[in-house]
Amino acid sequence: MNKHIQSQTKQQYSSSFCEKDKTGWHATVLTLFPTMFPGPLGLSLAGKALNSGIWNLKTLDIRNFAPNKSRSVDDYPFGGGSGMVMRPDVVDTALEAVADRPGPRLYPSPRGAIFDQSWAKILAKEPGAVIFCGRYEGLDERVIKARKLKEVSIGDFVLSGGEPAALIIMDALIRLLPGVLRTTTALTEESFENGLLEYPLYTHPRNWNGIIVPEILTSGDHAKVKAWKRLEAESITRKRRPDLWKQYMKNKDK
Repeated sequence: MNKHIQSQTKQQYSSSFCEKDKTGWHATVLTLFPTMFPGPLGLSLAGKALNSGIWNLKTLDIRNFAPNKSRSVDDYPFGGGSGMVMRPDVVDTALEAVADRPGPRLYPSPRGAIFDQSWAKILAKEPGAVIFCGRYEGLDERVIKARKLKEVSIGDFVLSGGEPAALIIMDALIRLLPGVLRTTTALTEESFENGLLEYPLYTHPRNWNGIIVPEILTSGDHAKVKAWKRLEAESITRKRRPDLWKQYMKNKDK
């Protein structure tokens, strides 16, 4: 692809972004596999929110900005090593094409800061997010710094590409957008709210295989039920996540 065609491609994407989807939370995904989106986010609550305009999605095929007919976006790493590295010129041009899209520039990477619920809340308050999904061994370090990409990790493991991580990040924050969930109570009583994991949940039948729902939950005493939920949440957090429990107790003592 010569520079003239590359420029036309950039203008095509930029104009399409400006003309449509001016309301809602804006998700922009740069990927080698656009058909992976919206994927599961096109279903259930996220899918309904997408159809109703609470959030919108634009995907960009990175190969459209390759500088050659073979549409290659990677090359061998300087200094040797296994695998290939995504070229900085291709990545930079693709990111420039979405310069008008709002929100921080995120790059899912194992070496990034750990993504958590507090970060999801921050992103949900932004007008949107631009997520670059890397492949191969990753991106050239120069474009990461030049474009000020915020590296973000969903855990201490390695994926084949950034797409699954992007879907997880988007799912976590889309459900926080106003109007996605029926009630705000659903958000305030789940895991990581108030620094604790969620308490045990029960439903009908009351007696299942000889195991009976805790009597206090059917007592009708709202104060006792609330106290039970807090104690159970504290117990589970203390046993399963000592790191969260330590922070919870630290905040509690303030």
